[in-house]
Amino acid sequence: MTFFSKDDALETLGDRVLEATWNQFSSLARNQIALTWLVYDPPAPVNTGGALSPDAFWQYPVRGFQYRGVERIYPASVVKLFYLVAVHEWLTKGMIQSSAELERAVRDMIVDSGNDATSLVVDVLTGTTSGPELPPGPFETWQHQRNLVNRYFQSLGWPDLDSINVNQKTWCDGAYGRERAFLGTLMENRNMLTTNATARLLHSIVGGVAVSAPASQAMMDLMARSLDPAALAADPENQVTGFLGAGVPTDAKVWSKAGLMSTVRHDAAYIELPGQRPYVLVVFTEGKAQSKSEEILPFVSRQIAEAIATL
Repeated sequence: MTFFSKDDALETLGDRVLEATWNQFSSLARNQIALTWLVYDPPAPVNTGGALSPDAFWQYPVRGFQYRGVERIYPASVVKLFYLVAVHEWLTKGMIQSSAELERAVRDMIVDSGNDATSLVVDVLTGTTSGPELPPGPFETWQHQRNLVNRYFQSLGWPDLDSINVNQKTWCDGAYGRERAFLGTLMENRNMLTTNATARLLHSIVGGVAVSAPASQAMMDLMARSLDPAALAADPENQVTGFLGAGVPTDAKVWSKAGLMSTVRHDAAYIELPGQRPYVLVVFTEGKAQSKSEEILPFVSRQIAEAIATL
């Protein structure tokens, strides 16, 4: 059961977008893409600065479309959105204290998708540190602590989050020592998300109800992406080029968090097009060819933008 309602019009449009994508990219198998698309009909309950209470927001009906939206997929840096929400929850509850270094790390984790920054954030959230392998007893305690973020998201009671795993750091070269042991022999303890789970988290942020209205706004401030060509050219790691933001006009507004590694290319975005319904779009693609392609996600994004104009 999803938090959004199935809609015939969106089913038709979503199927059309996927068929166009498969026709355009022959290397993309049908089991190498997952997609969740939420449409906000007027009066849109999102990006209001927290005008709606959580109760009112969660009662607001939302139409959506999903394709393989419940498939567990390695999220790469999209997981950083979950750590962003957790940081604000911990701060609000007084479980951690803010500091200049933590603020810098949180910013760099989202704005620049920094892995070293994320490492510090995970350490602060869980009271753990990376390092050499540990004896069984201390390692068991360490693992329990590292699952703190998982326990928080399970406590929300959202069925969409039942199958996710968000207990690992993100890496440039890979995990070593206790971190490698924590991943499991077959990497079975890797981070895993679904596009539905990611869409629900993003839905709560843009709705102003993730932790609190001020916290949600602070998260959105970090996720805002410039579509100015000069700014994009000056920043090769901009999280727009090759991602969903590259498929919309430059007068659109985009808030997003991308994920990229050698076998996946993902993006999760909230998009406002002038004069159209705002929407959330989460697209995960798998496979080495998809990871290298800077065309697939922008193509899907263009198709969705054209579809929105028909509603």
